Amino acid sequence: MAGTKRGLTDVVFQPVALLHGWKHCPRCGGAVESFPDRAECGACGSRFWAHSQPTACAFVTDSAGRLLLGRRAGEPWRGYWDTPGGFVEEGEDPLDALRRELKEETGLDVEPGRFVGAFVDRYGDGPDAPHTLNLYWTARVAGGEAHAADDVSELRWFALDELPPDEEIAFENVTTALAVWRDEHA
Repeated sequence: MAGTKRGLTDVVFQPVALLHGWKHCPRCGGAVESFPDRAECGACGSRFWAHSQPTACAFVTDSAGRLLLGRRAGEPWRGYWDTPGGFVEEGEDPLDALRRELKEETGLDVEPGRFVGAFVDRYGDGPDAPHTLNLYWTARVAGGEAHAADDVSELRWFALDELPPDEEIAFENVTTALAVWRDEHA
């Protein structure tokens, strides 16, 4: 597995990472000026605000209390373990995104449960890696057959005492959220 993981405390957050490199307005083509939290077009007056991209993720457990994790099939962090979930589409309710992403990645229909927390991270290592706001819920299986699909190469159920070590987990936000979830189940 390639790459060196950085912890959330090791990441230097670049201002306007979402807008990094913008030179022209996507609305009118005019020149944009960058500020620490936004980009503005002098020609048409459009303003574009930097923000973290939201994700919806789930701690899915079975009747034996085992946790479902998926091995990532693509970058960033190909081959590392991750919680099922993904990006919330514009205007999409996060719980609908959670159900959609779980169906796409695992083939399972899930019913979201308790909200676990929100954790900020980066989606990759590069200077243009977008910031993410990762929302976590517990979830139970409501139907379907588990199989790796979409951007997941493998699914596996883990007992609480058999979870992969932090070095095999894809993102720092997953490690942090897993620690919160694990503490609640210890």
